[in-house]
Amino acid sequence: MFAAYAARIDRDQPLNGLELGERPEPEARPGWTTVTVKAASLNHHDLWSLRGVGLPEGKLPMILGCDAAGIDEDGNEVVLHSVIGQTGHGVGPDEPRSILTEHYQGTFAERVTVPRWNVLPKPKELSFEEAACLPTAWLTAYRMLFTNAGVRPGDSVLVQGAGGGVATAAIALGKAAGLRVFATSRDEEKRKRAVELGAVEAFEPGARLPRRVDAVIETVGAATWSHSVKSLRPGGTLVISGATSGDRPAHAELTRIFFLELKVVGSTMGSKDELEDLLSFCAATGVRPVVDQVLPLDRAREGFERMATGELFGKIVLKTS
Repeated sequence: MFAAYAARIDRDQPLNGLELGERPEPEARPGWTTVTVKAASLNHHDLWSLRGVGLPEGKLPMILGCDAAGIDEDGNEVVLHSVIGQTGHGVGPDEPRSILTEHYQGTFAERVTVPRWNVLPKPKELSFEEAACLPTAWLTAYRMLFTNAGVRPGDSVLVQGAGGGVATAAIALGKAAGLRVFATSRDEEKRKRAVELGAVEAFEPGARLPRRVDAVIETVGAATWSHSVKSLRPGGTLVISGATSGDRPAHAELTRIFFLELKVVGSTMGSKDELEDLLSFCAATGVRPVVDQVLPLDRAREGFERMATGELFGKIVLKTS
């Protein structure tokens, strides 16, 4: 079957390790099922995998891709939850939690095998392309907002780095949930897009906000950390799920954090129950993932290149047919 996979690890030039071509069909395992992939979406996790983060050379070649929607063995339209081993379903009792492409082959292929427990029904209101955007970036944003930040309708939120998958999802979900959303971006066009998507206002990084916010959604890291901390009201919550600009800020702002009793919460992915809630939320409210570009699987390299430059706004989706 045709697939996009990591053939080599290159920490400096990750796309050098990306190959497109034939790979073996997925192997049957007890408690697992094979899904015919209709659409899959790219995440920065795929670039990190090509750099060898979470993917040792001994696991190569590895089909990339965490997210997918497709057809299961019974002809049902489904969405995949990409966290394997979260509850022990389909794996050994002592196996640590992992994401597809770390220990098991991913979704950038015509077919993928996952534990049956990881398969959820796709709402009829969502296309395959839309549903394929949800299990990583959108699930991460959902958990950051509603589980870890604990915000409620009417609260205010700052989303750093508008344009990326998680940040874009947080703006759209926040708007649909009745939050007052502010956003930042270095790019003027992305700031305009953020407002169109639902942000009340969008600013250049580091700009003073009209008001301090209840929560900050942080995926940028070092470049925006100080601004994120300074933008919070006393007792506010900073939720971080990534550090694309680095994980060592020049100023940790520790004094401000303890004096104002701020909360800093780490967040990674989300649970199967949260993904089910997210699917229902999108179906019921009409909020949909922002799709930057849809490409056939054999043009996956173009998608990787666009994601690597940071030029995208929303998700890049790969279609198998």
